[in-house]
Amino acid sequence: MSTAAVTAFTRWIALHPSLVVMQPDTFCNMDCAAYCYLPQRKWRNRMPVAVARAVAESLTSLGPDESGQRQIVEVCWHGGEPLAVGVQAMTQLLAPFEQLRTAGLIHHSVQTNATLITDDWCNLFQGYGFSVGVSIDGPADLDARRIDRAGRPAHDRIMGGIGRLRQRGIEFSVIAVVGTDGIGRAEDLLDFLASLGAAQIGLNIEEFEGSNVGHQPGPADAREFWTRTIAWSSAHPSVKVRELDRLGSYLRTIRAGERAAWEAHRFDPLPTVAFSGDVVLLSPELAGIRDEHYGDFIAGNILEQNLSSILARAWQLPYVAEFTDGLAACRATCGFFDFCRGATAGNRYFENGTFASTETNYCRVSRQELVNALIDTTRKEEP
Repeated sequence: MSTAAVTAFTRWIALHPSLVVMQPDTFCNMDCAAYCYLPQRKWRNRMPVAVARAVAESLTSLGPDESGQRQIVEVCWHGGEPLAVGVQAMTQLLAPFEQLRTAGLIHHSVQTNATLITDDWCNLFQGYGFSVGVSIDGPADLDARRIDRAGRPAHDRIMGGIGRLRQRGIEFSVIAVVGTDGIGRAEDLLDFLASLGAAQIGLNIEEFEGSNVGHQPGPADAREFWTRTIAWSSAHPSVKVRELDRLGSYLRTIRAGERAAWEAHRFDPLPTVAFSGDVVLLSPELAGIRDEHYGDFIAGNILEQNLSSILARAWQLPYVAEFTDGLAACRATCGFFDFCRGATAGNRYFENGTFASTETNYCRVSRQELVNALIDTTRKEEP
């Protein structure tokens, strides 16, 4: 590829990851087939300790980032359902990272459906300083698509896991997928999520990605949802809503005259390390996917190359090069780019079939209509 491809890559993609996603097991004990994007969730594929050791060695040799700082890297244990691997196996996978953790160079997190949380898991979370994220879509009727492999609702078991976290004093956040059933019930959803005692609420309007080919809410419904979410948040200022915090951070940065710092933002390469050691970039949803044009999206294998080497050659990957082209096109054509910074790689691919595309439904419902809702709210509040 040309020098232009290298220049575009270094302009848009950070050379050092701030987040590494680890897949300890592809298996999930639940079967949320209505919208789950994971293609291998029915299979037991456990990560060998050698893969975890290779990732830890890569992070140990990672130098300072472009600003000259050695930033803390979040190691996020995802899945499948990461707790399906078991406490003993997870403890073995964590061992290679322990020197990095105690030195303050990495931080562990986990995203879980909470159904498998036990006191032993709580001991592990506390012992290794985990940040815990729980996936729950609201009260029982909005959470009904989360079912186990026998087709039984899992809501009570999710609530049981959350209760155990609260009993043990473990701080957690929640992420809710907002589908067509919940998009018109912002207050019900937020009241319920706030009642769980989470440190932060994340709201993912349902996306078209991976195995999920369901119906996604449209822009009009999304604007109304965000308008009501903003109003609810104004009445509950102590509750953090992730999406509103991000928009608020942008506005504060611009008002403080620090636009250059915001515009210097580069995408995290977001290496996702599969159980086998294969590494995909830019989007965890690409792991395990094959495509006639792009192949398997694998940038390398951590057992054969360290992360620095994989990232140094990432500009050669067709899907990465297309993604940077798409970001440049977003910047040239979209009035929301200043805040949004461009559609995510996975949404471009799953919605439009190419990484070089620009606007997606995800952009419209999760970014554009959030901004429009704030504008509408501000106009209504003006004297």
